[in-house]
Amino acid sequence: MSNHSIADIVIVPEEILCERHEEGDACDVLVRMEDGTVYTALFATLSYIHRQLSLTWLVTDSIPHTPPVRYAVLDTPHIIVEELRLEIIEDTIDNLVAQDVFESLFTRVTEYERTDPRDAPPQSKLATQAIAQAVIEEVLVLIDD
Repeated sequence: MSNHSIADIVIVPEEILCERHEEGDACDVLVRMEDGTVYTALFATLSYIHRQLSLTWLVTDSIPHTPPVRYAVLDTPHIIVEELRLEIIEDTIDNLVAQDVFESLFTRVTEYERTDPRDAPPQSKLATQAIAQAVIEEVLVLIDD
C-alpha cells in the first residue's frame, strides 16, 4: 500500500492558459496544477478536423501517381470540443480530472521531482520545463469568453 494520502493523489487545476491558432479552429492549452505541474494539449473543433482533411487532399492531389485522399493524422494529444470557449475548455478539463483520465490525455511539460530515486518515472510524454515556462510567461494569451 502507498504512503500517499488521497489529497496527495488528486490533481487540481489552478490556472488554464489558452492560445488560439490563427485559423480560429484550435488552441493550445496549458494547465498548471496546484502543485506547479504543467500539462498541455491541443483543443480543436470539428472544423479543425475538416481543415486537416482538406489539407491532406491538396497535398496528396499534388503527388504524381498517387490518389488524392482525405485523412488526418493527429500526432499530439487532441481534445475535440464543440466550441473554443474558455468555459467549455475549463469544464472539459474538470470532467477529465473527475474521470481520472486527464494525465493520459495531456502531455506533462514540467520535470518530475522524485523523492526516492527508486521510484519509476511516470509513463506520460515530457517536454522541457524551460520551454513551458517561457511559453506561459511570454507567448500565451487567454481566450476571452
